[in-house]
Amino acid sequence: MRSIWTGAITFGLVNVPVKVYSATEDHDVALHQVHDADGGRIRYQRCCEICAKIIPYDHIDKAYDDGEQTVVLSSGDFASLPSEHSKEIDVVEFVPSDQVDPIMLDKSYFLEPDGKSSKAYVLLRRTLEATDRTAIVHFALRQKTRLGALRVHGDVLMLQSLLWDDEVREAKFASLDERVNISAKELDMSAALVESFAADFAPDAFNDDYQDELQALIEAKLKSGDAVSTEATLGETVQESEGGEVLDLMEALRRSVEASRARAKPTPKRTAKQSRSAS
Repeated sequence: MRSIWTGAITFGLVNVPVKVYSATEDHDVALHQVHDADGGRIRYQRCCEICAKIIPYDHIDKAYDDGEQTVVLSSGDFASLPSEHSKEIDVVEFVPSDQVDPIMLDKSYFLEPDGKSSKAYVLLRRTLEATDRTAIVHFALRQKTRLGALRVHGDVLMLQSLLWDDEVREAKFASLDERVNISAKELDMSAALVESFAADFAPDAFNDDYQDELQALIEAKLKSGDAVSTEATLGETVQESEGGEVLDLMEALRRSVEASRARAKPTPKRTAKQSRSAS
């Protein structure tokens, strides 16, 4: 695997350098579009609607359209945003793991310790295991500020980006009537049916039959000679230009805990007698 970026998990004064890797990959057979009459490759070109020219990537900006006006945002505009430069996975809080609703989970990433020592990494992993907590974090990736869940996955730390609260729809169906009468016998029969399918989940026991059949179909066509030269399907193509001081771990932990307790400690109230004495 190749890391997609490097950064550091930060909480309090503790800094855990990490490398970030995509934890999943797509296994679908790669296909492209062709003309059914002659097999010629179909390509989508980035054509400007004003000058009608094909535009290379390095001359493409992004824009926001509100229906009446358009605001153009250049790469420089995006680079000026503070979060764009952040390489920190900043811990906001540690929550009970069962409070993270799976519907919010999005993309998953593996984290590898990056540096001479993995002690801080292992300490954080073991602490999350022992406390059954998940770290809620903020981080920036691909020009977006993201919310994430940092948790233990086997022997490694896993970062999972989370959907924002307003990105999760609320399900309210008028057709769902809670007044439906379910008898005890019906519940027992339903439970018996569930029990008949009961098993421990083993992901490697399942296979993507469609992709296997698609691959077999392609191989059969190749074997039978039902194929054309790739070069023959290509027509004329458009050429394009395409830190700070390192703290001792125990000292950082101690100072972070003290700072956290100081913030949580209420300010003592003065009694009337103390106020008179002070005056």
